[in-house]
Amino acid sequence: MKNNIVKQIGSGYADLRRSEKQAADYILKHLTEASELSLDRLARSADVSQPTVMRMLKALGFAGYKDFRYRLVAELAKEREDSASHGNGTRQIMYGYTLNEKDALEEIPLSVTMTTERMLEETMKNFSGRIYRRAVEALTGARLIDIYGVENSEVTAMDLLTKLLYLGLPCRHFSDGYLQQIAAGRLTPDDVAVGISYSGESKDTVDAMKAAKKAGACTIVITNFRESTISRYADILICTSQEQIFYGNSIFSRSTQILIVDMIYMGIISSDYDHYVKELNKCEKVVFGKAYGQGVKHGKPDGRK
Repeated sequence: MKNNIVKQIGSGYADLRRSEKQAADYILKHLTEASELSLDRLARSADVSQPTVMRMLKALGFAGYKDFRYRLVAELAKEREDSASHGNGTRQIMYGYTLNEKDALEEIPLSVTMTTERMLEETMKNFSGRIYRRAVEALTGARLIDIYGVENSEVTAMDLLTKLLYLGLPCRHFSDGYLQQIAAGRLTPDDVAVGISYSGESKDTVDAMKAAKKAGACTIVITNFRESTISRYADILICTSQEQIFYGNSIFSRSTQILIVDMIYMGIISSDYDHYVKELNKCEKVVFGKAYGQGVKHGKPDGRK
């Protein structure tokens, strides 16, 4: 698991300027060395100016360089202590591993978990707070929300559809690519189209987003690759890890996509908490009869003691 310093840098990384990202990248790759460097030496090592380092730290929520170094030293000391208490048996899993026929079956769960964890962290580095706010505001203000996705990404499209319906937002999703494109062409500037494609090259989804863009709708794209075809039609572009993983990426693509959906869902609730809690309560009453033990509430059937 990553220490708190790495998590803090990752959470604000996407909003940094290019030179500030260069300083952050140096720190992430040289944590131990950074803990021992003065401000001027770290700036020289990262090939940036001292003011750039200070702006970067301020943007990430550190009080200053002294605060950063103190907390980094403390985190590294804690890691060494934890490592000593658990012995030397911890295995480091490389990001982007490929399955080998010689891999032991027992090793796979840890490998998959570690790879997914790294992809989620990379997604946070690519997902800025500014883009997040724009996506939430666009969805909450839409007259109609169309959601497009095929094959593996349709799982994510259906998850997003379900969550938005829970919140009472007007949305729809068609499994058929032809219907997606027809629906996209009927959108208006008051509507939002969400296109989900890991590769960014799924023809049906790209064509639907192209039609939605032409119709004047606000377009939100969730993809892994910033330079993919679908990105050309995005008003709001949400990129995940930027790495190509596994055969056809079918294993890990959904992990980062579902993370984005969950963040959007929680962001919408937070944007007007009282209103959306009421919508969720309405939904709970509708689906209450679909569950076994429908008389059970708070652990007591039908209110009986």
